Amino acid sequence: MAVGPHRPARPSRRSVLRRGGGAAVGAAAAALVPGCGAGSGDGVGPDGRVTIELWHGQTDTGRAAIEALVKEFNRTHPDIRVDFGGGVLADVMLQKVTAALASGSYPDVAYVFGSDLAGIARSPQVVDLTDTVRSGPVPWSDYWTPAREAVTVNGRVRAAPALLDALAVVCNKKLFRAAGVPLPEPGWTWQEFQETAKRLNDPSRGVFGTGWPGVGDEDTVWRLWPMVWDLGGEVIAANGRGIGFAEAGVRALETVQALARDRSVYIDPKPGTEQMYQVFASGRMAMVATGPWQLPDIAQADIDYHVVPLPSYSRRPMTISGPDTWTVFDNGAARVRAARTFVGWLMQPRQDVRWDIQAGSLPLSRSTQSLPEWTARAAGTEGLPVFTHALESARVRPAHPAYPQISEALGEAVVAVLLSRSSPAAALRRCADQANAALLIPR
Repeated sequence: MAVGPHRPARPSRRSVLRRGGGAAVGAAAAALVPGCGAGSGDGVGPDGRVTIELWHGQTDTGRAAIEALVKEFNRTHPDIRVDFGGGVLADVMLQKVTAALASGSYPDVAYVFGSDLAGIARSPQVVDLTDTVRSGPVPWSDYWTPAREAVTVNGRVRAAPALLDALAVVCNKKLFRAAGVPLPEPGWTWQEFQETAKRLNDPSRGVFGTGWPGVGDEDTVWRLWPMVWDLGGEVIAANGRGIGFAEAGVRALETVQALARDRSVYIDPKPGTEQMYQVFASGRMAMVATGPWQLPDIAQADIDYHVVPLPSYSRRPMTISGPDTWTVFDNGAARVRAARTFVGWLMQPRQDVRWDIQAGSLPLSRSTQSLPEWTARAAGTEGLPVFTHALESARVRPAHPAYPQISEALGEAVVAVLLSRSSPAAALRRCADQANAALLIPR
């Protein structure tokens, strides 16, 4: 296994999806009326050079990766200068951008989680990038479906895709060998997952079959959506006035209940899912559902691992992707043109592949995937091709302003079932009451 030395570049990527965000988005909705003026002037200097401000949201290797790309962009685009600003990590970007929009002094480009885009895009200062992405050098259809859908709100492209991932299962091969259990293969089922976790669970040695976040945040919730979709459910019903998982959600929660009943699941009691991953990295968990960002940590822990697609009920491939975005804001025509040029440049395969390798993203497009740099990266990283292949069947959460409230309600239901405080049916009824009420609020 030759996984690169970089640690996950996304700031607290484990907490992304990762947090419910209901209160934050609610606050955002109340503050999206812009201030009196645009950001901070037209950005055009005496020499005609346009300066734009980027709030990149990165730390460590992610920051180094974007800094190198910005340096190259500035060198190759003498009429545009990209300046770093904001000084805030992506986990709190929503609050920072919301406050900036309210004050009338906001960046030209910001790194915004995909789950936050629908709320932010209600601001008239968010630039429509439909023409930008569809007239770019790479055909829009060449981008993976999750990358396209995550940035599309009400049929319009409201941001550029920035970072792409997918969910799969990583297995500890040593624990499987010790228990005499064969490694799972593509096409396995959730029933088989449950049975495998039970067989591998060994309380006498402090070994858990698997793990699940247990605080009710988005990391708790997003693992359930592939189960719901595979069962024919949707996050939001077709009429938009209620949830679309009243039945599928109960069955999915019954699988969670079975894991809890078997006591084969480690329930992480803290936000960020750090403890669950630490248990896996310490060799005391047999299987963990995670994304490609976790592979460097797993390899660094010297875990001999195997990656397999998520199980399903139907044996058809089904997973979830949680893309992040580069969102552009209107600070006048000159700065908008410059910002469009910058994000369009970042999306091109030659820049995308550098970002992917250094910052831990999957390729945004099939064009990037075919580059020799990515081919070499995939060949040298155990399990990475499984995550990339999963993009063929990956879906994304709907870009809807009510999603944070739906997530919060479902998160409470998952935790109630994990902790044996409620039956799946009762937990889902409470979830439906809260989520349906949120969907009826005019937006």
